[in-house]
Amino acid sequence: MPEHYFSTDPGSADKRADYSFTIRGTRFDITSSSGVFSHDRLDKGTQALLKYVVDPPHEGLLVDVGCGWGPISLALASASPNAHVLAVDVNERARALTQENAERAGLTNIQVVTPEEGLEIARNRGIEAIWSNPPVRVGKGPLHALLLDWFQHLQGTASIVVSKNLGADSLGTWLQGEGYEVERLGSTGGFRVMDVRNPRPRSQQD
Repeated sequence: MPEHYFSTDPGSADKRADYSFTIRGTRFDITSSSGVFSHDRLDKGTQALLKYVVDPPHEGLLVDVGCGWGPISLALASASPNAHVLAVDVNERARALTQENAERAGLTNIQVVTPEEGLEIARNRGIEAIWSNPPVRVGKGPLHALLLDWFQHLQGTASIVVSKNLGADSLGTWLQGEGYEVERLGSTGGFRVMDVRNPRPRSQQD
């Protein structure tokens, strides 16, 4: 399994390079490096997610779970400049790159955090939206635990992308079994994009 799925401190050399990508119609000049997910391209899963998601809420807490070098966080922050965006990753190199790329783009509404830090913020505030290309290759058990950790604080909608060959359909069925409402937004290139909603968000349980 590639180290970026589980390593807090990648062992590979930090070989940085500059790239330009168009993300939801906006051109971003970014820096990336080895040791992070899809370091030299906008991966197909993220492309599929960004193709089908609707615009995020204008305000509130928006979360990118597994931010990598930051493409989804950049998209969230630029679409909703008045929202607070959490860019979350276990990989410290990924977090550093996302911070650098946010500053380079002039986006001041992105806060880069560890999963533990992000969950504490979510616990206190609740989450209006999640956009995520989650780390499916960590395995079914860890993936399920990760999603439940975040979705329990969901007040709005989580939009996630998963490869059909890596269990997208079974994941959707499992989420429904856990009590979540699941809607398929679209499918392209072997990837499924799903919206997930908590039928009883925290705001209704208090």
